[in-house]
This record gives sequence, structure tokens and C-alpha cells, in this order.
Amino acid sequence: MDKNKKVPEVRFKGFKLAWKKTPLSEYMTVSNEKNVSNTYDKYDIYSVSREYGVVNQIEYQGKSFAGASLTGYGVVHTWDVVYTKSPLKLQPYGIIKTNKTQNGIVSALYGVFTPNCNVDANFVQTYFELDQRLNDYLRPLVNKGAKNTLLISDEDAIKGNVIFPQKDEQEKIVKMFNTLDTLIRKLEQKLEKLRNIKQSLLKQMFINVNRGGVHTAD
Repeated sequence: MDKNKKVPEVRFKGFKLAWKKTPLSEYMTVSNEKNVSNTYDKYDIYSVSREYGVVNQIEYQGKSFAGASLTGYGVVHTWDVVYTKSPLKLQPYGIIKTNKTQNGIVSALYGVFTPNCNVDANFVQTYFELDQRLNDYLRPLVNKGAKNTLLISDEDAIKGNVIFPQKDEQEKIVKMFNTLDTLIRKLEQKLEKLRNIKQSLLKQMFINVNRGGVHTAD
């Protein structure tokens, strides 16, 4: 959607109100909750993946990168929004994702935000899934330091403008994209099964010339 427009090109029937341009801070609040009581341990540490969103660090990466103390780690509740200030090739200003799993903790390098009652937390992630929209939002807010580090406070991260509809329209949009994501996952699973079948047949339907006593002629 063009940033100067207040109505998207494609829209569900029944919605007529213009989308509202306002700072993201109208929809989210910075969370300063820390793991001071050590309620969570290294098995509860999350990372943020471009493809998979908020994920358990050990389950996703195979190990924990936790420091000696976890008291300074930020607590992430289900449906909190997480901003990782780590640049990637297609997201040079970081990634914004919603925590769709259980409660956990993240490094102090991450920003954690609690959604307000006027926003569907899933909609925030969906809104920023388009790389260009994410980068256009973060670019004016982020300064880059030495070794390409991203310099931005949690408060500044939600000062940029977004254009959101009313919550009921947000929920309708999220439902549609969730349905598409489910369909994509099912198709990917079918493709993976077909790839495995192909690999199995490639092994079983041909004879390896260098095995079983079969040799090429001199």
C-alpha cells in the first residue's frame, strides 16, 4: 500500500473507514520487565528468525548463547512483539516479530513491546513481513555504529508512523494470512515427502557400477 494512501487497493467487503496514520507507539508499549528473579533459565531463551519468527534458541539453533547471568534478560509474554537489532542482508535494520509461543526471555539487545488493546499482535508481524515496508519504517529511526551495529532505543523503535485499520479489520486480515500460511506449510510438507520419495527411488531403481562386484571393462 502507498504510504500516502489511507485505503488499500484490495480490501474485504464491509470495511469503509480510512486506515489511520499514527506512530506505532499508539499500538504498543515498551516492556521493561526483566528476569530479575531468574524465573526463566537458558532453556527459555528466544531468538528471532526472519522465516520462523520468535523461536526457542536451543530448539532452533541447537544450543544456548546465554551469558553467565540471565537477570538482565527481557521477559517476553505470549503475543508480545519483539524487535531484534541485528542486521540481515534483506533486513539491514533488524526484524520485528510477534511471540506466538509461550513465555520466555530474550537478550537485552532485543526490544520487547506489549500490544495495546487497539491492535491485534499478529497484525503487527503481518504488517512488517514485507521487507520493503519493514526497512522503510526502520531506516529513519536507526543509526549504524561500528561493525554495522544498530543504534536505536526501544522507545525510538516505536516512534515511526504506521498506517493501521481498526482492530476488527486487522483481525480479518490476520485470519486470511494465517489460512494462507497453513496452506503453504501443508504444500511444503507434501513437496518434502515427494523429494524424499524421489531420493529413495534414485537409490533403489539404479545399480551403482562401483558396488556389488560390478566393474567397468578395461
